[in-house]
Amino acid sequence: MTNNSAGPDSASDFFYRDLGGGRYESTAATAGPWSPKAQHAGPPSALLGRALERHEPRDGFRIARVTLELPRPVPVGEVEVAVRTVRSGGRAELLEGELSADGRPVMYARAWRIAAAPGDTPALRPLPPPPALPEPQPLHTMAGAHLDGYVSAMEWRFGPGGGFDVLGPGSAWVRQRVPLVAGEDDTPLTRALTVADSTWAVAFELDHHRRLVINTDVTLALHREPVGEWFCLRAATAASPDGSGLASGTLDDAAGDCGRVVQTLLVAER
Repeated sequence: MTNNSAGPDSASDFFYRDLGGGRYESTAATAGPWSPKAQHAGPPSALLGRALERHEPRDGFRIARVTLELPRPVPVGEVEVAVRTVRSGGRAELLEGELSADGRPVMYARAWRIAAAPGDTPALRPLPPPPALPEPQPLHTMAGAHLDGYVSAMEWRFGPGGGFDVLGPGSAWVRQRVPLVAGEDDTPLTRALTVADSTWAVAFELDHHRRLVINTDVTLALHREPVGEWFCLRAATAASPDGSGLASGTLDDAAGDCGRVVQTLLVAER
């Protein structure tokens, strides 16, 4: 994995340090593009996904869908994770997670963990393959954004003519430069969750400089386990007057289509 950090234990080497007891120290690498004090939703989504995976795992089961709710910004600082089983059955179970900071919930998660499909299930992938992985690109700009956190901790390779400041549907290959938790290997689910919240940023069709545009949730649904470090987001946005926005995207890896991402967008006057 590519790593641009300055030393073996610098703040840019990982997103979180495990403090034990469900507590984690978030680093400057988690900071989102709108403020160095607030985390991008990708890393905390993945931290909750990590906890959901580790909660009473069952052989032959996989997490197929995770929905993250974002009631308030996640501060860069110490956070705490808690997970519980809502309902457990013979073939499916519903899990629930909560991320809190300073004693207040800042992110919720609900996930379905289901029995893996039989081996003779047809492989149905109706979408065309993703564009080829572009050659390495310099760090993309984002007008008025904080680039030294999450944006720099990820490697971005946009399609021809694409970028954060280009309005319209888009596609980008993305991977982490740093691990989620210091000293640990990432999992397919956590890697996908780290990327998923960037869907609407790849599809900047609503001018977020003129209007307040912010997502209230992220849903990631995976029909198989992702492979490799690289993900391709192919995203577009729908919006309606007197309505709201909806960003949706296809998630591909090196083997092709592996899932979908949906985000509800709050659109308001600044």
